[in-house]
Amino acid sequence: MKTVQTLKLVLIVLFLFSGLVGCAKPVTEDQAPVTQADMSQQQEAKGVDDKSMQGEAVPSHDQMAGMERIYFDFDQFTLSSEARQILSANAKYLNTMGDVNVVIEGHCDERGSDEYNLALGESRALAAKSYLVSLGVSAKRLSVISYGEEKPLVDASNEEAWAQNRRAEFKSVN
Repeated sequence: MKTVQTLKLVLIVLFLFSGLVGCAKPVTEDQAPVTQADMSQQQEAKGVDDKSMQGEAVPSHDQMAGMERIYFDFDQFTLSSEARQILSANAKYLNTMGDVNVVIEGHCDERGSDEYNLALGESRALAAKSYLVSLGVSAKRLSVISYGEEKPLVDASNEEAWAQNRRAEFKSVN
């Protein structure tokens, strides 16, 4: 019985990573993915920053201390060039703070099933961890957790909110 459950789990993971399973709600033309750069440009045009955005949470202590969150495109866990730049800065910070251990949290927007979003959130956290390790951060100092869609940064159902909810966050555990 345990073998059957393990086989089912392996098949689900394979389908998720091969792209055969999509989110429950397809993207329409008016829901084209918004990049982090697009959000920054929109905010600059409106004269607001991340802290003043309506519905935006105040940055965590870790972000103020040198750890910045990264964002992902819709239904993706690949790192954009902007995410890689942020992770490089995070790695420099972590390499100077040799005693700090970090939990990398993977998050998704509300679209898709709970199971799918948990797997996608984990993939996002693992992608960030892998890149940090490639930059010299010890894997022993990094752990991952997926919250899927359970902890949105912004409580709204529109592309702007979804773009902010597709993220990885970094929390110190020391």
